[in-house]
Amino acid sequence: MGRTGLGLGVVLAGLLAAGPAQADGDAAKGKAKYATCVACHGANGEGNVALNAPTIAGQATWYLERQLKHFKDSVRGADAKDVYGMQMRPMAMILATDQDIADVAAHVSGLKAAKSAGTLGGDAAKGKALYGLCTACHGPKAEGMQALNSPRLTFQQDWYLLRQLKNFQSGLRGAHPQDVYGMQMAPMAKTLVNEQALKDVIAYIKSLEQ
Repeated sequence: MGRTGLGLGVVLAGLLAAGPAQADGDAAKGKAKYATCVACHGANGEGNVALNAPTIAGQATWYLERQLKHFKDSVRGADAKDVYGMQMRPMAMILATDQDIADVAAHVSGLKAAKSAGTLGGDAAKGKALYGLCTACHGPKAEGMQALNSPRLTFQQDWYLLRQLKNFQSGLRGAHPQDVYGMQMAPMAKTLVNEQALKDVIAYIKSLEQ
C-alpha cells in the first residue's frame, strides 16, 4: 500500500473508532419534546417510585442518548421479564429521530438533580469497601466517566439502583449483543454476592451526594 492509501486507511480507522457523529441537542426544543415524559419522570426529572420511573435530572447527555436509543432498538425493554423496561420502550419510540433524542437529552441534562431519601437501610461503611471495585469506572465520588462509558450514580433513587444491579445479575441487562457497555457491567454486578451487599454499596453511593 502506498503512502496515500496508508493515510486514508488511518483516517478511516479513526472514523470507525469514533463511531457515528452525534447530533447537537437543543435544550429549548427538548423541553417541549419532554412533555410526554413528565407524567412519569416529573417536570424536573425527579422520577416517581409509584410509577417505577427513575430520576433522570442532570444525567450526562451521552448516557441519556444511549439509553433512549437502546430502548428504541430493543436493546433494553424487549425481554418479557423486564416489565418496567417494556413500559419505557414505546415512550422512547415517540422520539422519532436522533435529533429528537439529542434535544430531550440536552433538556434533561440541564435539570438540577436533587437528593432523594434512602429506603433500603444499607450499611454505607461496609458499602465503601465494596465500592472499591466500582471506582475505576464510575469514579471515587460515583460521578461517572464518559471515557469509560460509565454513568453518574449519585442522585439516583436507591430502589432503582438496586433493581438495575439485579437486572445486570440476572441477565435482563447486559446480555444483548449490542449492549457492549452493559456486558462490561454485568460481571461487575455479580461480584456483589447477596442483596445485603447490593444495599450496602448503594448506601455508600447515596452518602456521596453533596
